[in-house]
Amino acid sequence: MTTYVYPFESGDGKNKMLLGGKGANLAEMTQIGLNVPPGFTITTEACLAYLEHDVLPDGVMDEVRAAMRELEQKTGKGFGSATNPLLVSVRSGSAMSMPGMMDTILNLGLNPATLDGLIHQTDNPRFGYDAWRRFVQLYGKIALGVPDELFDEAMSTLKAKVGAAQDVDLTAPQLKDLAQTYIGIVEQHTGHPFPTDPMQQLEMAIAAVFRSWMGKRAVDYRRQFKITPEMANGTAVNVCTMVFGNMGNDSATGVGFTRNPATGENLIFGEYLTNAQGEDVVAGIRTPKPIAEMQQEMPRLHAELMELRNKLEAHYKEVQDFEFTIEKGRLYALQTRNGKMNARAMVVTSVEMASEGVITREQALLRVNPALLEQLMVPTLAPGANAVALATGLPASPGAASGRVVFDADTAEARGKLGEKIILVREETKPEDIHGFFAAQGILTARGGKTSHAAVVARGMGKPCVSGCAAIQIDVHARKARVGDAEFVEGDVITIDGSTGKVYAGRIPTVEAEFFDELQTLLEWADEAATLKVRANADTPNDAARARRFGAVGIGLCRTERMFNDPGRLPVVQEMILADTPEERQDALDRLLPFQREDFKGIFRAMDGLPVTVRLLDPPIHEFLPTASQLEFEIDHLRNLKRAVRGMNELPETLRMLDPELHHAYVDSLDHLNANLVQYEQQHRFDALIARREAMLRKVHALHEVNPMLGHRGVRLGLTNPEIYTMQIRALFEAAAGSLREGVTVNAEIMVPQVCTKEELVRVKAIFDTELDRVAALLGERPHVRFGTMIEVVRACVRAGSLARIAEFFSFGTNDLTQATFSFSREDAENKFLPFYQESKILRENPFEVLDVKGVGRLMQMAVQWGREVRPDLKVGICGEQGGQPDSVRFCHAIGLSYVSCSAPRVPIARLAAAQAKLREKEYSTSVFD
Repeated sequence: MTTYVYPFESGDGKNKMLLGGKGANLAEMTQIGLNVPPGFTITTEACLAYLEHDVLPDGVMDEVRAAMRELEQKTGKGFGSATNPLLVSVRSGSAMSMPGMMDTILNLGLNPATLDGLIHQTDNPRFGYDAWRRFVQLYGKIALGVPDELFDEAMSTLKAKVGAAQDVDLTAPQLKDLAQTYIGIVEQHTGHPFPTDPMQQLEMAIAAVFRSWMGKRAVDYRRQFKITPEMANGTAVNVCTMVFGNMGNDSATGVGFTRNPATGENLIFGEYLTNAQGEDVVAGIRTPKPIAEMQQEMPRLHAELMELRNKLEAHYKEVQDFEFTIEKGRLYALQTRNGKMNARAMVVTSVEMASEGVITREQALLRVNPALLEQLMVPTLAPGANAVALATGLPASPGAASGRVVFDADTAEARGKLGEKIILVREETKPEDIHGFFAAQGILTARGGKTSHAAVVARGMGKPCVSGCAAIQIDVHARKARVGDAEFVEGDVITIDGSTGKVYAGRIPTVEAEFFDELQTLLEWADEAATLKVRANADTPNDAARARRFGAVGIGLCRTERMFNDPGRLPVVQEMILADTPEERQDALDRLLPFQREDFKGIFRAMDGLPVTVRLLDPPIHEFLPTASQLEFEIDHLRNLKRAVRGMNELPETLRMLDPELHHAYVDSLDHLNANLVQYEQQHRFDALIARREAMLRKVHALHEVNPMLGHRGVRLGLTNPEIYTMQIRALFEAAAGSLREGVTVNAEIMVPQVCTKEELVRVKAIFDTELDRVAALLGERPHVRFGTMIEVVRACVRAGSLARIAEFFSFGTNDLTQATFSFSREDAENKFLPFYQESKILRENPFEVLDVKGVGRLMQMAVQWGREVRPDLKVGICGEQGGQPDSVRFCHAIGLSYVSCSAPRVPIARLAAAQAKLREKEYSTSVFD
């Protein structure tokens, strides 16, 4: 018989898939002796059964009733007792932390009879009515589906009527009236009386929390953060004895982190409120106080809180995010979980905890999600901007962002999908705003602290957030906000700085972040652990220097066509394309060669002996020409302009006839203009421009292909126009020889694109050998340059053994290989059907972002195996965009690649991912191909 309910004393603290993270941690905290209110957990298995059949599974409520009887014995209270009532919280908790994405109900068990008992027992009517109105609102919203706005409006109306600035200013009679108003709202909305049977309340609450697993914000969160059923499947429900932080000034509630989640500093970080319940802190209803103030306000309890902090971190060996309540001077631990931190804090705490001996270096490397390092590239405001802040709030999540103001999550989502940069501005955010967070560049709230919902979620996403900016008055209905004398409406641009809490009008320039000491240390540890090397894709000397700053140990892809796109070179490239004779084409190539040679020399100097892999020209040559439609427009425009110039010749005489005085006033200017235009026309400049564009248009039509990406490009272009590849190979050899003579160490490789057969390589290798001999004879230096091929055609994968007889190295071009394997055009797929495929789970990931290991990966694995059977020392890399994606890096390590290559800003991500791939290599299996 399946067991669905586990008391905290007997639950397995390691089984988060069954008990959820919260339930497992409550069990573990109880079992290591921390002061946790008694309770029990209903498993995720019960949740999945409920979601499948829309009814709680048989036996669950029998176990719940038995557990409640045990809870009554442990607490000495009665569930439903009118004299000594037991109240409980009903909280969600999945295997993966999803803060605020599912539902919680507090003070369950209250009804008119137990409310009287609670008031009599505590001799505190205000506390009793406050607990009652909170329960009615939460239960009405979560279990009965009553819109939260109805309760908020009733609260606002009452505070305005009685002149109360905050909730705590309301008196007991006023709270009693408010609770009755809430009861009326529930009954009017549902058409039924508010439930008063505590066990019925509990059963409905359990079902409601189970349903929240499939609520929109929870589903959106899992999709955004790629939380799969293998990682977390269903939510557990934790039923826990209520302890109250709102029983007076000797009571409090708060949230703490064992270290600062924004900076990583080894100091407790958090906030608390006296005479409050937990949702007051996280919802931002009142602005809380930093925990440091508790040392003066409650010194004994502050010391106990420090002891709790130390015990949690020592036991879990991880930064903990914990909730606590103080009831009548007694501290309770309500929950703990691994703290969500921004990337900087994760890196700093990893290095510091390893240095302190709390964790090992290997644990430090495994602790940081490589994808988080992207946050370290967050922009900051440019020095010298000299902007004056409109207002200052709390610096809740670092980084700077500019965007157009929107006042609700739906608008943020809609405008974000149109490509607009958005700043979501709210009084305070709620979990149902999550889709607005995904779309926004940053978040600004008028209320809430550093542990509010907005702050926690923004930090987890790596987005800037300023919270608790009380100077901003927001009118959501009028779609505007006011800061002092300044006013901005929806659509106006503002800038927020989540590192300082400042808010600015307009768009402020930003600069990229620099490496810091702890990141450098962590990445050095990663390089020591990894066997897979990380190169960068770089096309210019500046790109190469930048790649080295990010820690790249070479260039895995230098795209020579990028050098052709320079505005000073493009006209020469176009001359080469338009040439009518071999001599004209060679003349253009001779003028291009020095450009290529100097670029290569600059890259060799920047890399200083590190490997540089140069890809010969790959794209179709028509890409260097304007499109047919653009040329047709320009030709028509030039012809119209030519006619207009002719008409200008008649302008002075016409003006003299119509208005002699005006003609006299401008005669000198008109004559000067007319003389220039006549000269322009006499020199036939219009005719020359038109003729050149007409020639381009004829060439564009001649080069037109139905499917250019599968047409005349890469090696096919190089063999039919061998003078192009000859020029590029000669330029590289001359650059290498010249660099060697200047004392620069050169480690160069030439790579042929789009190869499908060995014979193609044989013919390009002949050009390679001829040019190498020529340069060696001419310059007296014979540079050692390796010869290899890109593997981006399916036939190349299955003929890898044959290609390896000629090629000294392979480099997988997974962008084209993915297109060829799937028969997808990337641009069409991503714009039309790929999102549907992912949402419908036809494909789990976008294969152009995450390597498709079952298809493309299988081809790669076979090519590596067959290539090395022929050439055991074959070096193999990857230079597609997936080369910097952590899961793809792990796969590349597993199949024995020598290196990955990616864009420079992704190099740190790939370095850490390569280390983790080595440390976790025993966990990887060939089942990935199944």
